Amino acid sequence: MKLFTNSNNINSLKLLVSSSLAKLDLDVVYVSPSKDSKETLPVLEVGGAKLFMPGPASVFLLQEGGMLKDEELKQLETLLEWETNSLYPMLVSLLQHKQAGDQVIMAQLRSLLAVLENILAKQDHLAGNILSVVDVLVWCDLYPVMTDTRMRKDVAKLSKTCSWFDKLAQHSSFSSSLAKFSTGLDGCRSASLSLLSLHPQVKASPLPVQTGGVAEAVPQPSLSTVDQAQLSAAQTGWTAKAKQNKDRKGPCLPHKGERNILITSALPYVNNVPHLGNIVGCVLSADVYARFARLRGYNVLYVCGTDEYGTSTETKAVEEGLTPRQICDKYNKLHKEIYDWFNISFDKFGRTTSQEQTEIAQDIFWSLHKEGCTKQDSVDQLYCTHCERFLADRFVEGGCPLCGYEDARGDQCDSCGKLINASDLISPRCKLCARCPEVRTSNHLFLDLPKLEERLVDWLEKTSDKWTSNARIIAKSWVKGGLLPRCITRDLKWGTPVPLEGFKDKVFYVWFDAPIGYISITAQYTEHWEKWWKDPDNVEYWQFMAKDNVPFHSVVFPCTLMGTNQKWTMVNRLMSTEYLNYEDAKFSKSRGVGVFGNDAQETGIPADVWRFYLMYSRPENQDSAFKWEDLMTKNNSELLANLGNFINRATKFTKDNFNSTVPEMDLNKDDWEMVARVNQELGSYINLLEDAREREAITAVFNISRLGNQLMQHNTPWKLVKGSAVDKSRAGTVVGLSVNLACLLSVLVQPYLPNLSARLQEQLAAPPTVNVIPEQFHMMLAPGHKIGEPSPLVEEIKAATIELLKAKYAGKQSERGDKEKSPPAPGKEKSPPAPGQDKELVSQLEKQVAEQGDKVRQVKTNKAEKVLIDVEVKKLLDLKKQLGAALGQPEGAAAGSKKGKKK
Repeated sequence: MKLFTNSNNINSLKLLVSSSLAKLDLDVVYVSPSKDSKETLPVLEVGGAKLFMPGPASVFLLQEGGMLKDEELKQLETLLEWETNSLYPMLVSLLQHKQAGDQVIMAQLRSLLAVLENILAKQDHLAGNILSVVDVLVWCDLYPVMTDTRMRKDVAKLSKTCSWFDKLAQHSSFSSSLAKFSTGLDGCRSASLSLLSLHPQVKASPLPVQTGGVAEAVPQPSLSTVDQAQLSAAQTGWTAKAKQNKDRKGPCLPHKGERNILITSALPYVNNVPHLGNIVGCVLSADVYARFARLRGYNVLYVCGTDEYGTSTETKAVEEGLTPRQICDKYNKLHKEIYDWFNISFDKFGRTTSQEQTEIAQDIFWSLHKEGCTKQDSVDQLYCTHCERFLADRFVEGGCPLCGYEDARGDQCDSCGKLINASDLISPRCKLCARCPEVRTSNHLFLDLPKLEERLVDWLEKTSDKWTSNARIIAKSWVKGGLLPRCITRDLKWGTPVPLEGFKDKVFYVWFDAPIGYISITAQYTEHWEKWWKDPDNVEYWQFMAKDNVPFHSVVFPCTLMGTNQKWTMVNRLMSTEYLNYEDAKFSKSRGVGVFGNDAQETGIPADVWRFYLMYSRPENQDSAFKWEDLMTKNNSELLANLGNFINRATKFTKDNFNSTVPEMDLNKDDWEMVARVNQELGSYINLLEDAREREAITAVFNISRLGNQLMQHNTPWKLVKGSAVDKSRAGTVVGLSVNLACLLSVLVQPYLPNLSARLQEQLAAPPTVNVIPEQFHMMLAPGHKIGEPSPLVEEIKAATIELLKAKYAGKQSERGDKEKSPPAPGKEKSPPAPGQDKELVSQLEKQVAEQGDKVRQVKTNKAEKVLIDVEVKKLLDLKKQLGAALGQPEGAAAGSKKGKKK
């Protein structure tokens, strides 16, 4: 058995004391969650199962050691519920409170301690005169308080409780488990965020004590309040049939009387590979919402494509020695392959270099021109006489006028980050030929934003209340100081041609042209595109993007459509994210920093895991960070230990004990309460996703699987199937409920984990009709239904794998292949790799072995605890084994070691 824990965790203390009492050996593995980690610790790994609730895990250990019998456990049920529902949540609140605890928490804690004092005034231990699991759990809950100098003074009057605590502290199983623990609230607070969080009861009812010492059975509220109406609704909904979604053929078009939702994600620029920040902010966020909306039965069209015109494409073409068309073809294909791998469910993924784009963009321009919403003006621009062309901002480099950086671009300085004008550069030079350009005047067309400002402000007031907060703030900040005319043309060759006489040698500016791509790509999908784009009364329009795209989508594009004086479908819900950072830096396409879409494909980690982690870390309200260790932790704790563990238990138990057949179910009061609590989480999930609060909504999914784990753990069907006919019947109910819960989860995870959902439904042999998100949990697989073959849905990610990947994707993309190319230092030449060897992998493993060897020597020098030394030594041996395999050495060879031990 393995215990994964961080330091000073009171729940780990419960398991350490329990295992000591039961005389069981635990292999303790210490982990260090990141500061903003949501990982729940500890996790007790037993065979293939993982237990994360400290109470049931402690019970399991004591029963395994023969220290606790079923009949004894039944007598302790009330006290155990009181500890779980009242005392423990209060202590978690106290530890997570920034000060030493506010007056409300302390007052509630004192009332709980008074309950203990009342019990201990009549007996030596909480369940009578013998030590029990209740004593272990309560003692560990109180450890931070009773070892805190100031807090101990506050509870000194509770002499019986203090005496009981001090006496147990001297017990060998308790004292030996404290070897690595700090004391007091401050000492235990570091682990507080990883503690399993449960909702505390508002009031703590005293526990009546019988003369024999054992508390009477007093009904306790559940962790979530469930009223009679919810229980009745659960019973009614259980046998109801879910509404079936309509199955339509052909292009998706709006239908009167239905909810028609048009979804677009910001068009990715075609000059590079998308990184994870691009993916989560745009296409993945839109995909999760689109899949949810389809499962709710809404009529959904999701379009996207590559933005292919403009300066960046011309620049990239020059860099790679290709034509702009060849660059667009190359990167459009690459983008499409990446999004296909991520399972993005576009109805149409198109491109802006199309005839539809030219026709629609020019038509919109003529409408603006006719309505008097365009104007002409002259602009000073840099012109290269050698290249015979006006230079777009990105074709000019020079000294920054603000900080002096010598390689500032014509639009922005990478050193100080300030926006600049190309004509203000010190000693400007053409990026193509390095010669100094001259200033020339060029006539251009402008969108007359001041003329449209009043209409825009009125529209924003009526519409933006349902946008994300950052989108509202950014849009209103743009109009606050008044709008200025916006240039919509450029002196380039690669773009949508301007049709106006006198400007036919120019193209439309990309940020005038690109949003029109949403319309033209819809036109590529269906000739009836106007039914989506010119019917605002019948269509909801949702846009997904990162916050840097908001100004163009909230001001420029809406003004473009308004200025035509036509009835366009305008954005109703502008959903923008903050930024996803990479470790301690920023993702950057231009500098090649971060993990990119093709990188993710090459890691061997399934696409669903990437989708899950990106959504779990989605920068919904503030910037968040991608961290390799956190990816491993979230996969192993939430996907594997929580969701995967429950589903595998439910399906395997159905196969092994009920001949792969869903058994008859006879739900009792506790079961109906559980169903009602599932309905609470289901309602939360629906409400959150209706607002595209995708990061929050995924927690409801994991809460439901936790309820399933609790159902299995509390009822122990693996014991019931060995008992009487009544016990076997009860086991059937628990398993039938669990496998139905697994079926519900197969639908709820679908927006996030479409591949896992499909595999789970195959294992359940679930009919396609289950793919509806219902209002209430209902019987989806009836008794007698035959399930398929269960198999694990989630694999553990090893620390060694993460260390390799973190090293591999450090630095810039352009530098990642250089390490093995660098010549070795004199005397350090390596023998050539054997045929078929991965040189990069060998190089990385050699580096990892060296670093881990240093780490082992350091912990030994510091005379660290044996358990820590063992963990580091095991990592070193694992890395050496991997290196040996990479070098083609026989298993057991001491790769990288200088000499072997004598036998």
